[in-house]
Amino acid sequence: MDSVSEVSDFEFDSMLRELQDLEATNPELKHINSPTERVGGTVTKEFETVPHRYPMLSLSNTYSKDELFEWAVRVEKGIDGESSEYFCEQKFDGVAISIRYENGILTQALTRGDGTQGDDITANAKTIKTLPLKISGDNVPASFEVRGEVFFPLKNFEKLNKEQEEIGAATYANPRNTASGTLKLQNSAEVARRGLDCYIYYLLGENLPFATHEESMKLLEKWGFNVSPTYQKVKTIDEVWKYITDWETKRYDLPLATDGIVVKINSYAQQENLGMTAKSPRWAIAFKYKAETACTPLLSVEFQVGRTGAVTPVANLKPVALAGTTVKRATLHNADEIERLDLHERDYVFVEKAGEIIPKITGVDTSKRDLFSKKVVFITNCPACGTPLKRNQDEAAWFCSNEKGCAPQIKGRIEHFIHRKALNIDSMGEGKIEMLFDNGLVKSPADIYSLTFEKLLGLEKTITDPETGKEKKISFREKTVENLLQGIESSKKAPFERVLFGLGIKYVGYTVAEKLATHFKNIENIKNASIEELTAAPEIGIKIAESVSLWFQDEDNLLLINQLHQAGLQLQIEEKEVIKEGDGLAGKSFVISGTFGEMSREAIQDKIVANGGRLLSGVSGKLDFLVAGDNMGPSKLEKANKLGVKIISYNELVEMLK
Repeated sequence: MDSVSEVSDFEFDSMLRELQDLEATNPELKHINSPTERVGGTVTKEFETVPHRYPMLSLSNTYSKDELFEWAVRVEKGIDGESSEYFCEQKFDGVAISIRYENGILTQALTRGDGTQGDDITANAKTIKTLPLKISGDNVPASFEVRGEVFFPLKNFEKLNKEQEEIGAATYANPRNTASGTLKLQNSAEVARRGLDCYIYYLLGENLPFATHEESMKLLEKWGFNVSPTYQKVKTIDEVWKYITDWETKRYDLPLATDGIVVKINSYAQQENLGMTAKSPRWAIAFKYKAETACTPLLSVEFQVGRTGAVTPVANLKPVALAGTTVKRATLHNADEIERLDLHERDYVFVEKAGEIIPKITGVDTSKRDLFSKKVVFITNCPACGTPLKRNQDEAAWFCSNEKGCAPQIKGRIEHFIHRKALNIDSMGEGKIEMLFDNGLVKSPADIYSLTFEKLLGLEKTITDPETGKEKKISFREKTVENLLQGIESSKKAPFERVLFGLGIKYVGYTVAEKLATHFKNIENIKNASIEELTAAPEIGIKIAESVSLWFQDEDNLLLINQLHQAGLQLQIEEKEVIKEGDGLAGKSFVISGTFGEMSREAIQDKIVANGGRLLSGVSGKLDFLVAGDNMGPSKLEKANKLGVKIISYNELVEMLK
């Protein structure tokens, strides 16, 4: 479902906050279908177990064409040779959910559980934006249930893992397990923030007015449910097989992982005649694609230290082709995963990339194991500085506590500081940081601002490229030094929220840094805030508040803040007021895409608003103008052309104001 907001994110957030304040002051006005229900905020201490009205049965699986065709023969016998239609749909790799509606209102959402009963996750399910809270339209039954698959869109999963990296937390292994864990979080506000989605694939109820599964799916679409458009009704089992083979590679273009195809008999009357076994319906079967797996030798296991001290084991593999790429390395996540695999030196390991974003080791071919090989044991001391590792009770990772003396942690914090979402010194980079560190020129982010032309010119180092294994030389020549110093100088203009993010405070990702900067306005207010005052800021929980408070109690961190202030960095938010220029764009809506040379997109947005225009967050039929710059996204351009939206340049926008 491709939904487009007709107002900007800022306008939406402002109106939502206004509604939240209104409901807080007048609780009797709050409706069960209020948009504030999408935001979450419910804290669930435990999830009640509730019986399913209709059991959630499993499907029989097959990996074989012959078995699929044999199933079709059994179906034909079961319906006495009647002609039948098949309904084909993707088997999504998500979390099964059952949602109940009473009088058109979403009243309950349950996990699959053991098939007969599941956990009540209604508050969390309501945060899924594509799941209707209220149904209106023709033929809506007084009571019905829908079944669906909750999933983590791959782009949202990647975003979450980037946020985890930014705050120094462990990344998640795969979208499916993370979706499952997210649905069981006790804070629905966090569930809402992560951006789960849900595809609906089944409708249940008493005396429903449908003769076929296809009819019910089309009505679900009409009611506003998010139904994957990939389904297809076919007449023969040969056409079923064609659908299966067509989607074997096409499925990788979908926004989530799939692992097979579900085939159902379309007619409800025929489904009734075929009936059920004790565990599964006879009228449906799941064809599972064989996971793309390769077996390759484990060359070594190395242990990497991140900027927060977390130690991550990484498997170095003999290069092997898998799903169109060459795999050389795979994360082992943590000590528990090494133990689960019972990994030994020189093992032959199975590597899988079945819909996953990154390759993972799924098992070991013990038949090829050297009888004398030793078990891989997680290290007890930091591989960089030798400090004994520690493990927090609530985290799977082991940590090096020597944050001020461990070289990878120090270099990691500097790398984080120059991150594009932080100070954005792209002329520096990991290799140059290592050279500057090794030469004693940069030991903290503040040292970057004491670099001079004389200190840098002539420095050089030979490093080994981790991807190719080849040596390359990094040298500071005149032009390189000039570019670097220019990048450092430009970074002083970075707004406060990016500086705050760049400090690398644990659990403070970019979004949290924005919230803190907006709420407290400057670094002094954050430094002096109590735990209670910190948690009063939007989306700041106790864990983040404690981490922020602890960071500002460290004398070295306070010294860093003072040094950055002396260097001229922005340590307070820049309150900018858009001055009204005129009404030349009144009643017109705009979307901006691409780059505009020296002119920032923010400046163009300010000019549009100052002249009475509205900013939308996406291209839709209600959009008036798409302001196109260089390197704009092809999808927006294509959609604008398809919908007949007028595409203009920045110069044409300026002409409209004359």
